[in-house]
Amino acid sequence: MKMTNSEYNEYIKGMAPGSPLAKDLVKAFIVGGLICCLGQGLSMAYEDLAHLVREDAATAVSMTMIALSALLTGLNVYDKLARFAGAGTLVPITGFANSVVSPALEFKTEGFILGTAAKMFTIAGPVITFGITASVVYGLILCLLQ
Repeated sequence: MKMTNSEYNEYIKGMAPGSPLAKDLVKAFIVGGLICCLGQGLSMAYEDLAHLVREDAATAVSMTMIALSALLTGLNVYDKLARFAGAGTLVPITGFANSVVSPALEFKTEGFILGTAAKMFTIAGPVITFGITASVVYGLILCLLQ
């Protein structure tokens, strides 16, 4: 059966289930907001209860959120949350920690070096590379403009 691209696209639209976009957006917004609220609450707790200055509290929050995300990924809780909330779990620091831990856990059966260590940055590696490259380019542009 021969189909044109437009006929094929129409066929796929008819066969694919619709996405509840509004519902997905609300879930992502709420879960992402709750993750951010947790970070803000930790920051306030570190400043008020542990008497850390703002910069030290921010560092402690980052470390806590990374550790919590890695722990929840290892317990398979973060993946279930991601299936529910979608993009809401991509809050940069927790999503990044999840993207490093997930492949490391998935490939641990292949050994420490060729499995965990080699595959750990499969997803996060391009992000790191792009981030470093972008920061160098932006830095060069800033130097040239000043």
